Amino acid sequence: MKYSLVTGGAGFIGSHLCKRLIDENFFVICIDNLITGSELNIAALNNNENFVFINYDVINPLNDILLKFKKIDYIFHLASPASPNKKSKKSYMNYPIETLLVNSYGTYNLLEIAKITDSRFLYASTSEIYGDPKVSPQSESYFGNVNPVGPRAVYDEGKRFGEAITMVYVRKFDIDGRIARIFNTYGENMQEDDGRVVSNFIIQALRNEPISIFGDGSQTRSFCYVSDLVDGLYNFMMRDGLEGEVINLGNPKEYTINAIADIIRKLTHSSSKIVHADLPEDDPKQRKPNIEKSKNLLDFSPKVEIEEGFEKTIEYFKKII
Repeated sequence: MKYSLVTGGAGFIGSHLCKRLIDENFFVICIDNLITGSELNIAALNNNENFVFINYDVINPLNDILLKFKKIDYIFHLASPASPNKKSKKSYMNYPIETLLVNSYGTYNLLEIAKITDSRFLYASTSEIYGDPKVSPQSESYFGNVNPVGPRAVYDEGKRFGEAITMVYVRKFDIDGRIARIFNTYGENMQEDDGRVVSNFIIQALRNEPISIFGDGSQTRSFCYVSDLVDGLYNFMMRDGLEGEVINLGNPKEYTINAIADIIRKLTHSSSKIVHADLPEDDPKQRKPNIEKSKNLLDFSPKVEIEEGFEKTIEYFKKII
């Protein structure tokens, strides 16, 4: 049996990844400090003999925690707050120090474990490393347009540092490290107060409250359903010969924020009105991944259309609010 460690495993994407690994007959060690994750996301896994949850912060030393396991074959480092909405308690705006540390000290600690255990390491980076891009779609060769001292920098620069130290370990210590740049993702196990676009709009629409759009709504995003994203992460980790690769994972279909609000209002049969607020500082005007590299190396191709994915996500939120 193969052993996988998933940090941030009680989070939105991490919990889906843990389930996928269990389904693939892995033993899964899930670590999360529950700042933005929830034990409810992994409740169905807790009775599985091949799953263990550890409530721990990976910015602290990991040797005593992890070396008691007889082996670790794969490390997926997903731990980090990810929402930019400062009105959300789970936003990286409200956990700026923690966000910087989990992507720096946390990544360092996990790379040290990878070095000791000779395990394969996947760092979950983000499309935010491209900042407010001046080119579209964004390919892996684009260096980005990031404000290093702006309010979003704790996440943008934290992830950029995580990428840099991962590549140092690849080059200096011959670690089999990979970097996945994750674009906007949605689906079940999102939390209603996480402050992300899709969850915000769905909650507001279900409650027939005003749907709040920052700016005029003409800015674009590309949304990937979580099962497609997890397929990409899993295949990226399991394919041999991809050490040192940086790959975008996301859905290249681009929508304006206004269009997203309209789709969600239609699917929820909502009477919500649209209201507009000031656009946050450094908010990207356009976000669209170039996924040619993931298509070529991983056979990655998102399958779930946006209305199908939104319908599943809406049904999930109906059950929890």
